[in-house]
Order: sequence, then structure tokens, then C-alpha cells
Amino acid sequence: MIALLQRVSTASVNVETETVAAIGSGLLVYVALQPQDDEAILVRMGERVLAYRVFADDADRMNLGVEQAKGEVLLVPQFTLAASTRKGLRASFSQAASPERAKVLFEQFADHLKSKYGRVKTGVFGTHMQVHSVNDGPVTFWLQL
Repeated sequence: MIALLQRVSTASVNVETETVAAIGSGLLVYVALQPQDDEAILVRMGERVLAYRVFADDADRMNLGVEQAKGEVLLVPQFTLAASTRKGLRASFSQAASPERAKVLFEQFADHLKSKYGRVKTGVFGTHMQVHSVNDGPVTFWLQL
């Protein structure tokens, strides 16, 4: 499982002309699922996403997780993060979970995060999305399990 975290001032997801999700200050998290991912990995990644220290404390050090900072989370499925780009000019997606399995896992991951922290929104799996964000910092971290 791969999660690309970006600390944002705002972020939103549009499908066609409709805004399907929007957040203020928080984390925009692009999520890629892989064939070996299971419930234990989803739970562990969820813990890391919510607790990863990317927000400033009173001493202006990145010591707060999104929960402590009272931020929001926007999850966006993005299978291209699991691409292999080592050879040639076209990515291979053999390291990504099948679309059917990835959809189930993404929904389980989103449900798990929502049960732990109520300020979670999601993009729409399997659709063409336009993601708008203002990266704050910029601060971006790649988490992989």
C-alpha cells in the first residue's frame, strides 16, 4: 500500500462539473493499493496517516498529526502510484491491485479512517477526477507498507 501525503491549505475533487469532496486545512492523501494488501496493512496505514507528524506545533516544528491539528483528510484513489517506471517509456501497472480488489480495499480503508476520525472525505474510485489543491509548505511524504 502506498499513501502520498500532502499538507494542504485546501483541496477538492471534481467529477465532471460536480465537486464531490472538499476540505480546508489538512491532508490530501493519494492512495494506491497493491495485490498483497490486506486488512492489517489498511489498519496500519490508517494509523500512520492520522498520526504522521506534518503540522507545526507551538515551536513551529512538524510535531502534530492531522488529528492533533484538527485538520481534514481527503483520500483520492490513484493506482498510478504503484506503477513500475524502471524500464521503457510506458509504465507497468503489474504492482497495482486489480481494479475490483483495489475498489474494495479503498472503500475499507476510507471506512476505517472515518471510524477513527470523522473528518475524512473521499474522491470517487474508478472515475476521471480533477483534483485541486494548495500544497502548504510544500510538504509531501511518501508512505509505503
